Amino acid sequence: MLQNKFIPLITALLLFTACTKKLESINTNPNAPITASPDLLLRQVEYNFGENNSYEGFVAGNVLGQYFTMVDFNLFDRHNLNSPQYGGKPWTYLYSNLRDNENLLIQSQTSAVSKVYEGPALILKAYMTAMLTDLYGDVPYFNALKGKSGITTPGYDKQELIYTAPDGILDNLEKGVTAIKAYNGIQTLNGDILYGGDLSKWQMFANSLRIKCLLRIADRMPVADKLQAIFAEGNYIKNSSADAVFSFTDGPPNNFRMATLRIGDFDLFILSQTMEEIMNKYTDPRLATFYRPTAANPTMYKGLLNGQDASQTSITVANYSLSGKIFRETTGKLKANFITSWETSLLLAEAAQRGLITANDKQLYERGVQGSFDYWQTIMPATYLTTGAAAYGSTGTDKLDQIITQKWISNMINGYEGWIEWRRTGFPVLKHVAASLNQGIIPVRMPYPAEEAALNADSYAAASTATNGNSVNAKVWWQVK
Repeated sequence: MLQNKFIPLITALLLFTACTKKLESINTNPNAPITASPDLLLRQVEYNFGENNSYEGFVAGNVLGQYFTMVDFNLFDRHNLNSPQYGGKPWTYLYSNLRDNENLLIQSQTSAVSKVYEGPALILKAYMTAMLTDLYGDVPYFNALKGKSGITTPGYDKQELIYTAPDGILDNLEKGVTAIKAYNGIQTLNGDILYGGDLSKWQMFANSLRIKCLLRIADRMPVADKLQAIFAEGNYIKNSSADAVFSFTDGPPNNFRMATLRIGDFDLFILSQTMEEIMNKYTDPRLATFYRPTAANPTMYKGLLNGQDASQTSITVANYSLSGKIFRETTGKLKANFITSWETSLLLAEAAQRGLITANDKQLYERGVQGSFDYWQTIMPATYLTTGAAAYGSTGTDKLDQIITQKWISNMINGYEGWIEWRRTGFPVLKHVAASLNQGIIPVRMPYPAEEAALNADSYAAASTATNGNSVNAKVWWQVK
């Protein structure tokens, strides 16, 4: 009889379970996938990161790197980096793409069908992580992106370890190449808008990025042997057919985001006096590709000193040069740039000039400059590399200054790169802004965003203390100059 007492209870539980399963079935959309397929994840990461990085590099990086100045809404240009306006918050798109890429990496390591994605996912992880830590310094990394495992407040890891430890930037680049070489499956790399699934070019991408990352830490660690080995193997990006880029279009939905701004907003971005003086020094025709003549005088290109206080200074926009047509009217000529042959050549030229590899630095420099002109679809004058300031090693020039300045010029759409390289090398010489909100000091790191203090308070507090109160003047680990 005792058992009979449980029959209603058991029946109720069975009915409840059945109802619950039925409700779950009813409330589950059979057309909504639980996980994204790897080809869609790869395409999403490549495009979203490339598009955001190009836009941010233009509106914020180009201001920090002094390619452009702004005439209004310009607290960021005056070096209050805690007040991003048109751009200046790379933290968000870097972590969101690292998250999506991590999902891709996990799929590639847990599913035999997705194994082909492992190498590219490791390479992209290294690429985006390098950008993140180069901008901010110490950041959440080794325990970041692990919310499903219950880690929601990851600590900030030291930049040195992010670069050099197992599962760090350099390690993941080597693992990426190894994974590609080891892959012997039949599944193709779908969704790849950088290389159309060509895994051999992904190896070149990884090795060019290794060159770049090794040079970035060369003032802190011995890197010559590894650089020489990569150079000797020769499996890096040597010509534009292997550039890690994708093209924008002339019209929606994939045109460059600057083309969609209101004309008044677009006209806020003016040629920097720093850029004007350097381009005039080099008699460089890329000036006419990057900018347009003044409205007041169609034969003149005129720049303005960065960081004007618009409330105290009357500025007539018609007297200054705005950004060129390639960034608005003809964006189909523009590419989102991850890394290229011209950048690789200039990186190797620096390595050779510093004695880190055995190579002809002049030849590599000239190859990089010619590649940049080709990339920007500008005809290089026949005498550009033989006379004047661009002639390598000409009287009164500093070879390293020439190399880095050419890289700085060429990184017009990757303005954060120009600023990062200035922080690393001191070239080219940037100007103190007109009305600084940072005590006349040019910032050397991006500040952690305010939401970190709210959402990751303890870890943020430690990182803030390590950077003198989240100061934009606190050098990152690799910066010794």
